[in-house]
Amino acid sequence: MCGIVGYVGPREATEVLIEGLRRLEYRGYDSAGVAVMNGTGVQVRKAVGRLSALEKVLSSNGIHGGVGIGHTRWATHGVPNEVNSHPHVSYDGKVSIIHNGIIENYRELKRELAEQGVKFKSDTDTEVVAHLLAKAFDGGLLTTLSKVVKRLRGAYALAVCHSDQPDRIVATRMGSPLVIGIGEGENFIASDVPAVLKYTRQIVFLEEGCLAQVTRDGVELFDADLKPLSFTPTTTSLTLDAAEKEGYEHFMLKEIHEQPHALAETIRGRIDGDHVDLSELELDAESLKGVKRIAILACGTSLYSGMVGKYLLERFTRIPTETWSASEFRYADPVIDPGMLVIAVSQSGETADTLEALRIVKEGGARTIAICNVMGSSIPRMVDATLYTRAGPEIGVASTKAYTTQLAGFVLLAVGIGRMVDKTDEATEKTIVEGLRQMPGQVKALLDEDIVAVKRCAKRYKDVFNFMYIGRHFNYPTAMEGALKLKEISYIHAEGYAGGEMKHGPLALVEGTFPTIAIAPAGRTREKLISNVQEIKARKGVVVMLSTHGDEEARELADYLIEIPACEEELSPILAVIPLQLLAYYTATQLGRDVDKPRNLAKSVTVE
Repeated sequence: MCGIVGYVGPREATEVLIEGLRRLEYRGYDSAGVAVMNGTGVQVRKAVGRLSALEKVLSSNGIHGGVGIGHTRWATHGVPNEVNSHPHVSYDGKVSIIHNGIIENYRELKRELAEQGVKFKSDTDTEVVAHLLAKAFDGGLLTTLSKVVKRLRGAYALAVCHSDQPDRIVATRMGSPLVIGIGEGENFIASDVPAVLKYTRQIVFLEEGCLAQVTRDGVELFDADLKPLSFTPTTTSLTLDAAEKEGYEHFMLKEIHEQPHALAETIRGRIDGDHVDLSELELDAESLKGVKRIAILACGTSLYSGMVGKYLLERFTRIPTETWSASEFRYADPVIDPGMLVIAVSQSGETADTLEALRIVKEGGARTIAICNVMGSSIPRMVDATLYTRAGPEIGVASTKAYTTQLAGFVLLAVGIGRMVDKTDEATEKTIVEGLRQMPGQVKALLDEDIVAVKRCAKRYKDVFNFMYIGRHFNYPTAMEGALKLKEISYIHAEGYAGGEMKHGPLALVEGTFPTIAIAPAGRTREKLISNVQEIKARKGVVVMLSTHGDEEARELADYLIEIPACEEELSPILAVIPLQLLAYYTATQLGRDVDKPRNLAKSVTVE
């Protein structure tokens, strides 16, 4: 989950590296470092903490040169300190390396090197690779890297420099993302596209197991056996402005307010008259009628969107659907067959557990679809079809617009597939399509309101130790996602429960010192959720109710009332989650938390 940047060209490498790392700091912020080739060997500067600490070091002790690599770290092996931070340098001082991922067999490699007299300075798995490269160096950095990676097990994106070949960077990846930016007289590598947007929009996505050699004059790609590969750069649609805060205090708040546009983009071109149009996915109706069951694979926030997706798919397709945490699916000895359709959900398209679960699925012969936000990422390249959510770059670690666009994606998939398998009638489809058309405007109206109850609740309860969230059916996952948002950025313990489970244990927690967030929009489970609220109130619990505009019963019951516009029940999770995102945001800012970079977390989980 670390950030990687590399540069070869006429500019001062440190300036390019710092600019790129700033755009990738959401991927890791335990420490940062750069290594630059300056004609006398490799010069390294590191600092613990945020990127600003490294900038301070460079301002007083700068290094100059046109070839360099930079890194922001999210610790996996070894505590965050200067010794463990990247880049790592080999025992002979010639190899410098940065790494995203985990080398699973590093212990046995480390023992082997130690027996050969190599002294280790850090506790990281990455340092092993630096020493292996130095031991194996044959005069060519590319050929050396191709030999060394054959000895590595695990996930990695590697960028390497060598003082004997100071005009180049070589790179490779397996299970962790790496892109190459193509410039004019300069070239770049990075773990994500925003790092290079200031300089180029011409992007090459490095395939798994392939190697790249990057010089000022050009980029060469090779397969694992060093056979040259042809490639055509992709012109990315991302812009530099999309990765800026644009006047908002935090990226998270900006991204919350971008949801009307993101939803409109996700829906655009996918509804035609009264129908959902999934023609871009090239799904075959007859083949879909052979699907006997559906499995959804995801992690974190995407998992909660998948839980809503389960309800939607069963509602509109009548096909049995299960939702799996991808990290559990990998080790569950799952039953996979050609009658299975698997939907993988990932904002980044690089989530390590979801990628590994997909590999298992593909080997079993199941059909695959992805819901993903990042074009060209690993998961879309692996599946049979992808519904892109078009949310734009999401920089804040706590996912907001990616989640609501995933929900919209599931609505489109469920209704579209439902019609193709003759389980969704035209009247129902027309109703949902009209609801989707109205959704961006409804979200905008909701965000334009000053939701006083949210701010009052954040101010009143910022110092409590617990929050409880409850919901039913479509909004049971909303309760879990709301609780996750609060945990992620405020560090307050929060749990989401199905309303019907309150009597089976959680009711014992209820008393007057912390609130229960009750998600009760109009729908068939509203009355049942109201009954749960009555149980909480009878025990002197504090209740924040989220209900549809005009619900007088909710107004009478609630200590704090949050209202959302009326919509179809199937679409209510999109509207219901937005005040919960704001509640988490305002609670965290009241506490002075670093909202965009919460402790211990990084944006894209590219390691197991």
